[in-house]
Amino acid sequence: MTTANDFETGIREAEPSYVDIDSIDLRLGADSLVWKFYGDVRGVLGFQRLAGTENCIEQLAQGVEDHSVIFSDFLGRARRSGPPIMRTVYSDQPHEWGRRVRDFHRDIKGTISDGSRYHALNPELYYWAHATFVDQVLYITDTFIRRLSYEEKVQIFEESKTWYQLYGVSARSQPQTYEEFCAYWESMCDKFVPTRTILYATGYLRKGIPGPKWMPKPVWRVVGAPLDGFVRTVVVGTLPPQMRAVCELEWDEGKQRRFDRFAAFMRRINPLINRLPVRMLYLPWAVEGWQRSGVDPRPLHNTPTGSRA
Repeated sequence: MTTANDFETGIREAEPSYVDIDSIDLRLGADSLVWKFYGDVRGVLGFQRLAGTENCIEQLAQGVEDHSVIFSDFLGRARRSGPPIMRTVYSDQPHEWGRRVRDFHRDIKGTISDGSRYHALNPELYYWAHATFVDQVLYITDTFIRRLSYEEKVQIFEESKTWYQLYGVSARSQPQTYEEFCAYWESMCDKFVPTRTILYATGYLRKGIPGPKWMPKPVWRVVGAPLDGFVRTVVVGTLPPQMRAVCELEWDEGKQRRFDRFAAFMRRINPLINRLPVRMLYLPWAVEGWQRSGVDPRPLHNTPTGSRA
């Protein structure tokens, strides 16, 4: 596994590093846990954890600030970024979509506050972005869908290696075991800094969700109060403590108890949610994959296999 010092050294190389995947038959399929859980609509509960943890690392946040429209079209950027990554998992052309996602990042480079360079396709930075998606599958499933066994967490991590290979970027910084991944994740969270990108993206959690322009502000303060309460408990509750700290997001034991009750409720009703039509249970790109495979995902992997983590 890459050590903390190796990460700091590697990321400052700021050079892309590709690998040839054309000769390898790589794909995930309907028998994988990533297929079962990644495209589940409940993943939206972790959108801020996913996007936020990415952008707490300075090099990645600077790339977003320098090369995207996050400050002028926040939701539009999310809509453009998410589908190609999901198609890398669920389409029948995973190599093509993986390369397409990679090539989106070819010209994303620049410098950070200390003057050192960054490049989006530097393996240390690119793997960090991928790791946030792996974490999303693990965390959202275990928190809001059903508890995962240790063996299932290991399986998801192992499947994530294939997922990463589809991008054709060097895996030199990739942890080799699930335990190494957990240690890597914690070490990266300890590197979080309050970037301009992440402070902007979490402003609604501190200041409240802005109401529609046509609605008087005093009315919105009343109408929007329940929604603000929800996001400040459920959305903030999904965030690692290190991210709450750098984003100056309030948290206490009372909010933690409310979050835990909500998460337990979501897991309790999973058997009911799992009866929904597939087109309501999964995002559209995942639905396409399931329909093409001819497999109904709802009966699959609904009870933990192996021991609890």
